[in-house]
Amino acid sequence: MYKPNSLRAHLMGAIEELKRNPDKLLIFADEGNVVSRHCRTLSFEYAYKLSVIITDYAGAADAIIVPLLAWVAVHQVDLMEHDEKRKNGIRLQIDFNNISTIDLEVSLDLTEKVIVMEQEPGQLDAQHKGEPQIDDGAFVGDPDKIWTLRTGSQILAQWKTPSPAP
Repeated sequence: MYKPNSLRAHLMGAIEELKRNPDKLLIFADEGNVVSRHCRTLSFEYAYKLSVIITDYAGAADAIIVPLLAWVAVHQVDLMEHDEKRKNGIRLQIDFNNISTIDLEVSLDLTEKVIVMEQEPGQLDAQHKGEPQIDDGAFVGDPDKIWTLRTGSQILAQWKTPSPAP
């Protein structure tokens, strides 16, 4: 699975507190399924709930959610496009530890297609396929564009446009 590591790298690069304290970011893939049809290949799809947990976080929740949504726009855009998935595909839970820190959990319903093809007799190749990209000019397109999230003059997060999977 490439999406958990891709999201981890994206959030670690975007959020200063996670750069300083990488152990605050926990990622789990739960409630997974392997979806396959009996056909001429062994291609399949992973379907799972990804839990992103940030512990003892003292920053603004927006600094996590906005870069996360930028990643979703590239790697699981159906969570933004389909009505039912928009309502339930991204879930949030916050524990208020004290007056200054929270534990924040975001759960995402993710899928990953794996194409399995025979390259040579008896030799299989598995390729993880990225999501189809819709270049509407918003968050996809210029891979070198740097985004900055601010509240007034305070920078909350900063990241490059997420790169799609190969």
